[in-house]
Amino acid sequence: MNVSVIGTGYVGLVGGTCFAESGNNVICVDNNQDKLAKLKAGIIPIYEPGLEVLFERNIKEGRLTFTDDLKKAVDHAEVIFLALPTPPREDGSADLQYVLDVARKIGPMMTSYKVIVNKSTVPVGTADKVRETIAAHAHVDFDVVSNPEFLREGAAVEDFMKPERVVIGTQSDRARKVLEKLYRPFVLSGNPIIFMNERSSELTKYAANSFLATKISFMNEIANLCEKVGADVDMVRRGIGSDSRIGKRFLFAGVGYGGSCFPKDVSALYKTSMAYGYDFSILEAVMRVNQVQKSVLIEKVISQYGTNLSGKTFAVWGLAFKPNTDDIREAPALVIVEKLLEMGAKVQGFDPEAMEQVRMYTDLKFDMVENQYDALKGADALLIVTEWNEFRSPDFDKVKALLKEPVVFDGRNVYDLDQMSQMGFFYASIGRQTVDARVKA
Repeated sequence: MNVSVIGTGYVGLVGGTCFAESGNNVICVDNNQDKLAKLKAGIIPIYEPGLEVLFERNIKEGRLTFTDDLKKAVDHAEVIFLALPTPPREDGSADLQYVLDVARKIGPMMTSYKVIVNKSTVPVGTADKVRETIAAHAHVDFDVVSNPEFLREGAAVEDFMKPERVVIGTQSDRARKVLEKLYRPFVLSGNPIIFMNERSSELTKYAANSFLATKISFMNEIANLCEKVGADVDMVRRGIGSDSRIGKRFLFAGVGYGGSCFPKDVSALYKTSMAYGYDFSILEAVMRVNQVQKSVLIEKVISQYGTNLSGKTFAVWGLAFKPNTDDIREAPALVIVEKLLEMGAKVQGFDPEAMEQVRMYTDLKFDMVENQYDALKGADALLIVTEWNEFRSPDFDKVKALLKEPVVFDGRNVYDLDQMSQMGFFYASIGRQTVDARVKA
C-alpha cells in the first residue's frame, strides 16, 4: 500500500519505518529542514534499539523516503498518518495546533478518497475536530480514524512489529477494510485488531497510560511506607505481583516516572475530565505523588549531608528518563541534578545516550563525562537515577577506590542489600532499609 506519515518524531519515524518494513511504500513528511537533511542522509535523529537496521534497509530498497512536500505525500497515499506533536499547554491540556494546521492544509489537496489516521495522542473528540477541519476544504470523500500508538521507548520496534493489540477507532466499513489490510502483516500471530468508535479509541490510550502511571505511583507510596514500618518493597512487590489480577509489571519503586507519555497523558486526561465537569481525584493524586517522588533521593542526601552542599561533589549515573532511550523529557534525573546544584553541590553526570540531549535542551550547568567511572572521580557519593544495564554489575572495587567515601544513593534499587553490606558501602535505596557498612576510622 501507499502510506504517508506526517511528522517524523518518535512515533512517526518508528511507524513509517515499520510500515515500510512490511512492504509498503512510505513517504515521511517534515518541515524541519535540518532533521530532513539528516534523514535523507541516512542519519536517525533519535536513539531507539533496532531501528537503524530497518531504517537503512528500507531506504536502500526505496520503500522509505523523506520530503517536505505535503502535496506530494497527499497525492501518494491511500492512508495518511498524522504523527504530530501534541505538547501540553501551561494548564496541562493537549495543544492541537499542529494537528489541526495539517488538517486544514490537506483538505484542499485531496483529489481521491483517503483514510486520515490520528496516530498522535489526542484528547477525546479530536477525530471530530479533524474531520470538521478537513471537510471545510475537501471536495472528495475521506474518513478520519483514531489509531493510538502503544510504543515503549527502548522497545518501540518490537512493539510496532509485534503488537499485543491494535486499537482502531472508526465507524466506517470502508476505512475499516483499508486498515485491516494495512495491519494484517503485524498480527499474523493472532493478536487482535480491536475496532471501536473514535472517542473510545482516543480515551483508550489515555486510560492505558494513566492506569500504568497509577500503578507506579501506588508502588512508590508503598515504598515510602515500607521505609517507615521496616518492610522491604521488593518483597512486597513479589508478593503482590504474583497475583494474576495485579501482574508483575510497573510495580518497581523508584524516583518517579517521566518521559513523553505518562506525565503528558495523565495531565491531559485529568484536564479532559475537568472540562466535562468530572473530578478525577485519583489522577490528581497520581500527579502529586509523582512530583514528590522525584525529590525522595534528594531527601536521603540531605539526611546525610544537610541542605548546604557547598564543597560536595556528587556523581550521577543516568540522565534519560528510562534505559535504552535518549529521551530526557520529564526525567527525574534532571530534577535531582537541579536540586543538587541549587544546594551548592558540584555534579558529575554520565548517561550512555542522553548527554547530548541535556546539552541541547536544558540550561543545567554541570560536568558530563565520557564514562561512568570518570563521574566517580573525587565524588563524595554516587546517585543512580536511570537503571541502564551497564550500571547493574560495575566493578565495585573501582567504585570504592574512586569515591571519597563508599556512599551510594540508589533511586532504582539496582543492587542487593546484602552484597552492598558485605562490600562495605553506605547504601540507601527506595523502600528498603538503609545499609551502612562503612569501616569507621
